[in-house]
Amino acid sequence: MQRLARLRRSLEELFPERHLYVRAGGEMKAFVLSTKKQMVAAGVVAGAALWLGISTAAMLVGVFSASSADREIARTQAKYERWIADRQARLNSAVAQLNAADGSTEELAVAIEKRHAALALLLTDVKGTPGAAEALTPAISRALAATDANPTRRVEMVRISQEQLLDAADTFAKSRADRLRLAFRLAGLSPSTYMPKGGSLGGPLIESKDPRALAAVLDVDEAFAERIQHAASDMSEARALSEAAQRLPFAKPTANTPKTSGFGVRYDPFTRRPAYHSGLDFAGGTMTPVYSTAPGVVSFTGVRSGYGNTVEVDHGRGFKTRYAHLHSIGVRAGQRVAVGQRLGGMGSTGRSTGTHLHYEVWVNGRAQNPDRFVRAGQYVLQQAG
Repeated sequence: MQRLARLRRSLEELFPERHLYVRAGGEMKAFVLSTKKQMVAAGVVAGAALWLGISTAAMLVGVFSASSADREIARTQAKYERWIADRQARLNSAVAQLNAADGSTEELAVAIEKRHAALALLLTDVKGTPGAAEALTPAISRALAATDANPTRRVEMVRISQEQLLDAADTFAKSRADRLRLAFRLAGLSPSTYMPKGGSLGGPLIESKDPRALAAVLDVDEAFAERIQHAASDMSEARALSEAAQRLPFAKPTANTPKTSGFGVRYDPFTRRPAYHSGLDFAGGTMTPVYSTAPGVVSFTGVRSGYGNTVEVDHGRGFKTRYAHLHSIGVRAGQRVAVGQRLGGMGSTGRSTGTHLHYEVWVNGRAQNPDRFVRAGQYVLQQAG
């Protein structure tokens, strides 16, 4: 009781009763600002300041996150420009050698044949990779179009074409691997976590860490063997990350639907107070298809408190996605689903103010921002296209 009394006296000292006099139209009006009224007003001001602070912090986090990704993209682009300049310098050197060539056509032909075998191994790894055909076609077309009346020059032109083809394959491999790494970082994931353990990527071209050993195996010069090895290593990393990306929830759960609410603190539509929102909301009509964002196993179907009709999919490695407020459910628990497979139809069940999908991404028991995964998926699709 004494503590309450002391607290009350402290509040009265902090917010003493005040009298406000207002003169209007020749009349004097008096207003009494009691301690209670002042405390309520101070609480409202403090709440508004807190909400403004939280909103500003969330906005700054989003801005800094976007600027960080932009800087990463700029660094990657600058790296590609340096690679292109380096490749052009090597090509100019090869052309200079061509102009001064006085060696044996037979010796050149043998060297080119050995390089061709090494390139064939590399291009076997590249074959079937999305975007590879488009990246390598210009170099192949230039090689086929090269003609010269002098036999020595024709053979040397083939060697230069091999250099160009290797440059194109190397640049493509580095570009794809780096862009996939950036997509993982956009999702807040560490790319190294999804690489094979022990750094072993497999493939005959990168089993040996020493380029000299690979040069001896392929019977080509060491510089060419080292470039082959680098391209094969980057392609193997890109393949590992691409395969990992296909198992992660990078797809969008609905098609052609606007996002109506984001992840984080927002005004609750029922209480009109700041509240934590653990997912993304997508608006649409009743029974708009809802799709699985990654392959996995349906771990739950049914009604969850507040979520209404819900489907949950376990994607392995600690990843889980949740699809809530559904009008109907088209899968059953234990069923294996593929990416893009229909899980149900959009609805307004549970704690919902209208037809929409509430979508969540969980990693090791913690809710993540699904927007980062959606953005990463869009980036992967752009690069694949």
